[in-house]
Amino acid sequence: MTSSQHKFLPATRILLECLGDTIDAFSMASLKRQLSAATALLAENPPIDVAVLGQFKAGKSSLLNSLIDRDVLPVGAIPVTTVVTRLQYGATERALIRHFDGHVTAAPLSSVGDYTSEAKNPGNGKKVEIVDIELPSLMRLPGLRLVDTPGLGSVFKYHQSTSANWLPSVGTALLAVSSDRPLSENDLNLIRELSAYTPNIVLLLTKADLLSEAQQKEVIVFFSETLKRELRRTLPVYLYSIKDQTGQYRKVIEEDICQTLCANRNEEFLRILNHKTRSLAASCMGYLRIALQASHTADQNRANLHSRILDEKVNEGLMREELGIMAREHQRRTRPLIENYLAPFLSPLTKTVREKLERELPSWSGNLWKLSRRYESWVSETLSEEMRRISKTEQRHFLGTLQKAHAGFSRSLEAFRKSLSDNIENVLGTKLKPVEWKIDVVEPDSPDISFTKTFDIHLDLIWFLIPMFLFRKVFERHFLQGLPKEVEINLSRLAFQWEKSINIAIDTMFRQAVSYVSEELATVEAQITRTRGQTENIKQAVLRIENMINSSPA
Repeated sequence: MTSSQHKFLPATRILLECLGDTIDAFSMASLKRQLSAATALLAENPPIDVAVLGQFKAGKSSLLNSLIDRDVLPVGAIPVTTVVTRLQYGATERALIRHFDGHVTAAPLSSVGDYTSEAKNPGNGKKVEIVDIELPSLMRLPGLRLVDTPGLGSVFKYHQSTSANWLPSVGTALLAVSSDRPLSENDLNLIRELSAYTPNIVLLLTKADLLSEAQQKEVIVFFSETLKRELRRTLPVYLYSIKDQTGQYRKVIEEDICQTLCANRNEEFLRILNHKTRSLAASCMGYLRIALQASHTADQNRANLHSRILDEKVNEGLMREELGIMAREHQRRTRPLIENYLAPFLSPLTKTVREKLERELPSWSGNLWKLSRRYESWVSETLSEEMRRISKTEQRHFLGTLQKAHAGFSRSLEAFRKSLSDNIENVLGTKLKPVEWKIDVVEPDSPDISFTKTFDIHLDLIWFLIPMFLFRKVFERHFLQGLPKEVEINLSRLAFQWEKSINIAIDTMFRQAVSYVSEELATVEAQITRTRGQTENIKQAVLRIENMINSSPA
């Protein structure tokens, strides 16, 4: 590093230490993750994390596989990634599995999916914190670490916390936006949140092959206009496709983004660290101003102050109850919604299965016992396959209550924080620093469609007394007549399995919303109730941080 950079690091270290002491002293729980990320960056001086982020199924893993020109990360027709995965140079090709309990195990690259994919590690049951992949071929990107993240607004209950908790560690953010659903409100919220953690945000329009050249230009213009209108900023936009002109797209991204970061690694590292530190300082100062006003007022009338700010509109117990009622009401409606949607499938599906059975029956042979077992096996296999097909093709129609719950939770959180901010401004004359809260749309896992014995025949116990050459047609008709009931039962089971999966997802969103409320109230209340007689201490803390910010390089 240059001498000027060496001068910068001590100032940053002192500022971070000061911020850490202040955050601890004033119980700013909501800033702990941000502080931890900046402190770790300063202490470890790791490679710059170039993270591919975005909503689920934006093509993040496929894009990274294409960038490294090798299929290392698992991809699939459903959202796959469940664990943050980092790729960097290593003299030996290997994967290091880092667990939450601290132990690390090495694994061949062929087994990476056993730890990072939802299919083989559902809900991260193997307690994997991060997977580090080392590749000799990445020698061309010294000082960088490519990062694959689970989709935000994701699919499985573990995902929403995985990526969100990791965001403070982002060095450079490549926000993948799929061409088939460009730039949603969730993407804008993610950009707002990322702005607190990195100065480097790039938009990647993936699946660019789905658009004509004219459409690509239209989308890029739309991106620019939307960002100017909503965020008052612009961001660089790059196109990417793993199906068309991949080599050309890859070359542009490597040269413009990756090689530029490599060539200026130390300067970029310090710029990112400085950005994180100043953003953290701004958040800390916002809470300190609340504490300062609270201390002034509280020394005069603390009980009145507490009741006016933390009134019924922002009461944690009432908010939890309101959110709980909302969750239960939507969960109650899940099963009827799915059953109503599946009801029209009964008749055509029964007809299809009946026709299949009529074609199959002539080829079956044996006594009644053998026919009965064959029938049970055939019905189980056939209906399981039909249920899997319906589950895969129609699942988007099952998510009505999930989407309504998400909208309801988001509205309630917005109203809660507005009431809290208004109370603080009315009582203390200072505003609560804006925070972008977002409840991730946690789509449920597709249930494992499998069924057991579906037909119960008692006559087959006396099969040896029944001459099949006389009664076979009777039993064939009996089999065929039982199909409508079997189809109805299996559709009901499908509805139940999706109901269970969706309601678990609603529970997950409910817990996330409650956690937001609890954490924010704990932080604000700490500034109100624990600052009595500390007015001068708070003033000194504000002054100390301001002086450090003003004296450190921008």
